[in-house]
Amino acid sequence: METTTAPHIVWPELELIRNDFPILKQTVNGKPLVYLDNGATTQKPVQVLRAMQDYYTGYNSNVHRGVHTLSQQATSAYEAARHQVAHYIGAHNHEVVFTKGTTDAINLVAAGFRKEFLHEGDEIIISAMEHHSNIVPWQLACEEKKAHLKVVPVNDNGELDMEAFASMLNPRVKLVSIAWISNTLGTINPVKDIITLAHEQGIPVLLDAAQAAGHLPLKVHELDVDFLALSGHKVYGPTGIGILYGKEEWLNKLPPYQGGGDMIKHVTFEKTTYAEPPLKFEAGTPAIAEAIGLGAALAYITQTGIHKIMAYEHQLTAYALEQLRTIDGLRLVGDAKERSGAISFLIGDTHPSDVGVLLDQQGIAVRTGHHCTQPLMDRFECPGTVRASLAFYNTTAEIDRLVEGVRKAVTLLG
Repeated sequence: METTTAPHIVWPELELIRNDFPILKQTVNGKPLVYLDNGATTQKPVQVLRAMQDYYTGYNSNVHRGVHTLSQQATSAYEAARHQVAHYIGAHNHEVVFTKGTTDAINLVAAGFRKEFLHEGDEIIISAMEHHSNIVPWQLACEEKKAHLKVVPVNDNGELDMEAFASMLNPRVKLVSIAWISNTLGTINPVKDIITLAHEQGIPVLLDAAQAAGHLPLKVHELDVDFLALSGHKVYGPTGIGILYGKEEWLNKLPPYQGGGDMIKHVTFEKTTYAEPPLKFEAGTPAIAEAIGLGAALAYITQTGIHKIMAYEHQLTAYALEQLRTIDGLRLVGDAKERSGAISFLIGDTHPSDVGVLLDQQGIAVRTGHHCTQPLMDRFECPGTVRASLAFYNTTAEIDRLVEGVRKAVTLLG
């Protein structure tokens, strides 16, 4: 069956946006690059690259410690980036902790709960669709404290069983830690309902927003979420930087994650007193250029318009799903009603890696494997999937290239 004509998807700024991403202009294996691995990492606009270059070439210096001009400029830019993050997620500056990324942020919370709030017989709730970074830290904490890790099941469409979730809430539960959007299935979870149900029993909630941050509006105060984690490289920013949002009361209660410079008020050999949040959790020299780059990335998204991005990606995802369904033998893994731009699929008994290699030969970058969600793969009884994950710089023509490429892979692999 031939691919149908692409629908008219209105995105007047698309050509200008694509021009902001130099990497999209290259060829791979002699073919124009079609980059559909945005769930793993997004590409970076020139605005982010210039912001980081400006730091290194214009005012490279350490922050918070110097009275000289370069240090003051670096500190101002670093804290301006924190302000940009706070504005983007609807928080206060002092509620934004810079981390290495989502994984680091979740480990920060897990370490604090393991030390102060988790005891034998307590419970932590996660879901069956979690990334390993939202599984392993809680396993380690539960093993150490002889607590129990409870898992919300997922139905055949890749949606959380909310009745099961509600039945799991009880006074022993110390925290619910859930992905806002599944990195494998694209499922958008009903996070407002999750937070409301948990708070009715006094249980705090952490949202893994790594996949949500570049696709949906984030307003943490409106959500009333207790913690939220995101990664810079998933929102068109650099690697090695992310944030943990925490309610002020929780950041005050959590113990320091690491010790060192910049997180202290006063140090003697007998006792150390700690700085107020967020500096209490930012020991040592931070990723200054990366934080500045993250601020620039979020400013870029804000200028583009997150609601415009969301509407365009919704149409693009619908078109991709429609066209992929026309391929004989293709099985979608997860088909949630509410979803974002990650699409996982299998082709008959063909191994995902074989499909991925053949697509790469055609210049099409997708992700294959278990996507750091091995328990979810076990749930759907497959070793892995082919995952195409979309961003607002992708086009319907690139979706057509993907579909054509999958058809060629089907033919070659029999």
